[in-house]
Amino acid sequence: MKPAPFSYMRVKSLEEAFDLLEEYGDDARILSGGQSLMPTLNMRLSAPKVLIDINQIDGLSDIEVNNGKVTLGALVRHNQLISSDIVTKHLPLISKAVPHIAHHAIRNRGTIGGSIAFADPAAELPAVAKASGFIFTVKNRNEERKIEAEDFFLGLFETNLKETEILIAIEAPTLQQNEKTAFVELSRRQGDYAIIGLAAQSIVENSVFKNVRLAYFGAGDKPIMAKQAINLLEGKSYSEEVVLEAQKALEADLSPMDDLNGPPEMKMHLARVITARALADLIS
Repeated sequence: MKPAPFSYMRVKSLEEAFDLLEEYGDDARILSGGQSLMPTLNMRLSAPKVLIDINQIDGLSDIEVNNGKVTLGALVRHNQLISSDIVTKHLPLISKAVPHIAHHAIRNRGTIGGSIAFADPAAELPAVAKASGFIFTVKNRNEERKIEAEDFFLGLFETNLKETEILIAIEAPTLQQNEKTAFVELSRRQGDYAIIGLAAQSIVENSVFKNVRLAYFGAGDKPIMAKQAINLLEGKSYSEEVVLEAQKALEADLSPMDDLNGPPEMKMHLARVITARALADLIS
């Protein structure tokens, strides 16, 4: 299929983008990498009147580390994340997750901001954002807001972004001493969207879990923090019994949807499987 007719406008400043967003409102879409947006246009799941291309705006593709946090511009490409020494050193959970995103050609164009703003519940980076405690900087003409990842994702392809706002940057705390990360994803083929996945982060001292964060994707209408399982693991030493208890707690945390990948019961089983794998990775 081909998309419905639309106008294409390339801007070179945020002010130009805000002008167009205010003029066209819900009839406009922001184009960054376009690797999620373009398929929805071609399938006519989305039919905006205007695409606003923000790729020429300076300062939105930088990666910086300062005062215990890494700042990622919204236009940082997925392959930039893979090749960045800053990301590898300070945000290893991103480094583990990005190779699972689609294929090399798509990672060359796809952006971290586009993935976050699109909010696909089966995508990797929204779950990483929750597990690592990202803070998103969003801006319109008159104000700038900081939104924690926990509050950003509202539902299926739905976020806390207002109609005239643009996601411009992502802030992520650098890894603390003894803090470990694990990323596990199950998909039919390399590059497919996940059937189920887990981004995990925790301080581990003498095999004891502290500040545990378990963010599942493909397990509901948005990335889900498994709060019951987290509470059960907090302060506990790693053991087979503790892992089994955490797996059982997922029944209260997750509500997978029936889709082409399989029924909810299968996804719950796979969620328990990847939980055991991720916890073992955190310890190792």
